[in-house]
Amino acid sequence: MPAEERLFSLVLALLSTESGLTKAEILANVQGYRQRWTTGGDNASLERQFERDKDDVRELGIPLETIETPGAAGNNQTLRYRIPKGEYDLPLDVRFTPDESALLSLAAMAWREGALSTDSRRALLKVRSAGSDGNETPTGPGATDMAAYAPRLRARDAAFEPLRSALDRAAAVRFDYITPGEHEPRRRELAPLALVQHGGRWMLTAHEFSTGGTKNYLLSRIVGPVSAYEAGRHAAPAGAGERALAELDRIWSERSARIAVVPGSDAEQRLQRRRGTEVDTDGVLVLHHVDPQILAEELAAFGPEVRVLEPAALRDQVVARLRALVADHAPDTADHAPDAPDAASARTERTGGARG
Repeated sequence: MPAEERLFSLVLALLSTESGLTKAEILANVQGYRQRWTTGGDNASLERQFERDKDDVRELGIPLETIETPGAAGNNQTLRYRIPKGEYDLPLDVRFTPDESALLSLAAMAWREGALSTDSRRALLKVRSAGSDGNETPTGPGATDMAAYAPRLRARDAAFEPLRSALDRAAAVRFDYITPGEHEPRRRELAPLALVQHGGRWMLTAHEFSTGGTKNYLLSRIVGPVSAYEAGRHAAPAGAGERALAELDRIWSERSARIAVVPGSDAEQRLQRRRGTEVDTDGVLVLHHVDPQILAEELAAFGPEVRVLEPAALRDQVVARLRALVADHAPDTADHAPDAPDAASARTERTGGARG
């Protein structure tokens, strides 16, 4: 269970009791702990987890109280824990309609894998504790299952969590990064400024110490672990995320490519739905993009269904990928041109039209 869900379950349990719960009661009954609880067994690691979670709850600004049992002062096993509801309620003038609660819950689901900042997580936890958790089944005419429309954005890149942690701690980071067109990674030392998602991909905007400039780094090109250092010395300026997205949007609007697609093909259907795609009178698609390397990888996955008209550099990148694909999967046709029928067919048959 993700840490946020375990903490949320703990907060709800402690809010629901006036007299408080002992550690044993929490570990044996609260979601996220009870699955690992062993009655009469060794629960030392689970108790350490609870101690860490208590600190995390307090760091979120939640007033977690401890109550000593009369006659058992200093006995940690009889201590009771609670969150005084009156001290954690929303202000009286802050109320949410059912629709607003549903939207907040959807936002939480969209970022459920940890994309929220510390302040956002604190606010969201308080809002959810005060109202809908987004899992109720709607009733009545025209009712809709919220989960069917819930956005799903997943931060799968292993570098995401350590980078977000470095941002929260105002720390510099080191990692190895593969630049497009190169085969060996190079070590980068940076001050993170923002983590943003653009075009469905997570990017880090950071100040690079070696050049003194600000650059964007695709998280999927980070190789190996991310290590943080010099915590507290590299705070990101306010609005860094907004400025990073504005710059990416500027680059996106200035870079375009003209693509011919086979009518009725999967490529036509998918590429027409890309943000900002324009269709010429002759059926040619005009695609906007930020990174030509990323676009080349996407177009190469469509095989013979697409043909890059311009720019020539993008066409060369797509051809190079198709040549490499044929060479890797069809040694007997490796010396054929990728745009020849047999090479294109070999590519399609051996990859099964996979998208990559």
